[in-house]
Amino acid sequence: MSIAKTRQKLVEVARELFAREGLEATTMNDIAVHSGKGRRTLYTYFRNKEEIYAAVIETELERLSEKLDDVAALDAEPEQKVLTLIYTHLGMIKETVARNGTLRAEFFRNIWLVEKVRRKFDESEREVLARILSEGVARAKFRIENVTLMADIIHYAVKGLEVPYIYDRLGEGLSEADTRPIVMGLVRRALGMSAKID
Repeated sequence: MSIAKTRQKLVEVARELFAREGLEATTMNDIAVHSGKGRRTLYTYFRNKEEIYAAVIETELERLSEKLDDVAALDAEPEQKVLTLIYTHLGMIKETVARNGTLRAEFFRNIWLVEKVRRKFDESEREVLARILSEGVARAKFRIENVTLMADIIHYAVKGLEVPYIYDRLGEGLSEADTRPIVMGLVRRALGMSAKID
């Protein structure tokens, strides 16, 4: 098995154990045993449980990052890309937390570690947003004075919506179909467009 595949296997086994048993209850020995690798192999890749936990978060964020790149590559109007990016971000974060069972509490309890690991993803998301916004400006769709600042504002606004979205407290009782026109109106106004959808 290649180095990359061995590391990936260890991370996936750790994710499954963390999700099922919780971070505190899972030991490095548990990960070694369940992966079919020895402790020596595990310690070749990770010094401790915190490192493998960080790798689990990083892997989950890479999945999200790939989805956001797919949104940027869509053949769609820039405002549709911004809207799709918002819903993709929130949906993927919610799916990631739900998929990780017991680990979900750790995402919030160890928020400082999650934030540290997340820096690279956050930077990548702001870059994707800036590309989409620049496209909208170049096509004379958006009236934005500072693309970088607007990318930051949208990124942090969406990031701030994660917890209420995960717990279904955002627009309680409304379906995504109900919320999309409202969110699109906000997006269009923020980007200097008419709030009316053409």
